Amino acid sequence: MAPFTSNQRFLQTPYITPHILHNSYAATQESDRYNHLLGRDLEYFSQAGFDMDKVALKRNAPPAQLYEDAVRNEGAIISSTGALINFSGKKTGRSPKDKRIVYEDTSKDHIWWGSVNIKMDEHTFEINRERAIDYLNTRDLVYVFDGYAGWDPKYRIKVRVVCARAYHALFMNNMLIRPTEEELKNFGEPDFIIYNAGQFPANRFTKGMTSTTSVEINFKRMEMVILGTEYAGEMKKGIFSVMHYLQPVKFGQLSLHSSANVGIEKGDVTLFFGLSGTGKTTLSADPHRQLIGDDEHVWSDTGVFNIEGGCYAKCINLSPQKEPEIYAAIRFGSILENVVYDPISRSPDYNDVSITENTRCAYPIEFIPNAKIPCVADQQPSNIIMLTCDAYGVLPPVSRLTPEQASYHFLAGYTSKTPGTEDGVLEPIPTFSTCYSAPFIVLHPGRYASMLAERMAKHNVDCWLINTGWTGGKFGGSGKRCPLPVTRRIVDAVHSGELKNAEFETFGVFGLQVPKALEGVPRELLNPSLAWSDKQAFEREVRKLAGMFNKAFALYEKDVDEKVRAAGPQL
Repeated sequence: MAPFTSNQRFLQTPYITPHILHNSYAATQESDRYNHLLGRDLEYFSQAGFDMDKVALKRNAPPAQLYEDAVRNEGAIISSTGALINFSGKKTGRSPKDKRIVYEDTSKDHIWWGSVNIKMDEHTFEINRERAIDYLNTRDLVYVFDGYAGWDPKYRIKVRVVCARAYHALFMNNMLIRPTEEELKNFGEPDFIIYNAGQFPANRFTKGMTSTTSVEINFKRMEMVILGTEYAGEMKKGIFSVMHYLQPVKFGQLSLHSSANVGIEKGDVTLFFGLSGTGKTTLSADPHRQLIGDDEHVWSDTGVFNIEGGCYAKCINLSPQKEPEIYAAIRFGSILENVVYDPISRSPDYNDVSITENTRCAYPIEFIPNAKIPCVADQQPSNIIMLTCDAYGVLPPVSRLTPEQASYHFLAGYTSKTPGTEDGVLEPIPTFSTCYSAPFIVLHPGRYASMLAERMAKHNVDCWLINTGWTGGKFGGSGKRCPLPVTRRIVDAVHSGELKNAEFETFGVFGLQVPKALEGVPRELLNPSLAWSDKQAFEREVRKLAGMFNKAFALYEKDVDEKVRAAGPQL
């Protein structure tokens, strides 16, 4: 027999080790075992336009099988910790300018139309929907995931995801609430469907299209179509937009872009509002409290519940020292998205941003040790914490807000992005994101703000504005970031009731109530006017920021009560 040489069978054969199947599995093909689509389910796919003679469907395939498919077909990598490293292609973030909502009779009078919610006509949606299904029909394998959005059975919706990538199926397996076998067996017709054909471009010459990317929601059909982007976060935030519409309109409940936790001893619930970089995820992770969720919640008539079944955490500069729980959650079953890895060891490099700064990890919430499962608290919130990162260094580290001030700051949604040196920007960039969720707002912001005010008044909820940004000066000058231990001490004082019983003084132009003293926090930190050595510079920056607030809030002035208008900074 001739000696075996390279370039022979090992390169030609995709599998070296044959499958060894469990004896109860031996007579069953994978497609049969995980294709629980029978009767009306199959009829649904046929009616939707799927060629059931050609397309193989995998419904709610387990993570191990999705790993195999992603490695085999999509170039995915298994990291040294067991997570699946996958890549979203050209798009590494959301495409807000390509988001559309169909203008139709059932929802048109509720939608806040404008730059966030751009109109699309029904005919164009039908064209794109058919384009997406035509593309999915060309795939040898199509994935279906059926799950829930919302942990409270009274208000949850059934979601079906139809996609062509194992990466997308595993992502939504992690981000939606996973049904039990019995729930899946009796799932029935979904309330909302996502058709994700993101590998295939939209036709930019179709009416209303501005690019080859299209992310569109139709509330009459209760469907979402994705073309021209493989970024998985579009599905997550698409479901949030749907819940941002359905919860107030259909259920009369308040959907919120927030994290939430509950005290282990007292059972007291706290909601954390905040934009990216303010500490929402970090501060809601507390060893003395259980995590309800880190991003999307509903404040219902009976308590607070998480919308999602998982977390979608940023990975940039991630370390076990900074974020030990998130770091430990990156294991088998989780997805690392667009993360660079060592080609030999397969170790992720969280400091490498050569693909994107928006590196992410999606994992089931059960991977967080102190998560509250089910992710629902049958208790009304005791505290609301609004987080801001003020790079101008003029807002106090903590302020107690009146109900009117709470409505004002909720509508304003202020934080500031620190400038990057590469683009030469020397000033902080102020960001006003109404309701702390402007890209996902569906109804007029005043509607969410009114519901928030009503619930706060009904349940006597305390509201706090906490600045995790700069103090003693502004970014790039003499200021320093407020130390995380100080902010944690403030949050602990909120939860213990210590702050509620403190003595307060009024903070200048913004009219905020600031504690005079808090054990463990220096007096000059509590009142920024004492921390700045240059008092004139401080006054200039205060007035400058106040002017920005007034300009941003002008968009909502005519729609809010006079008391709310007066709750902002006074120049």
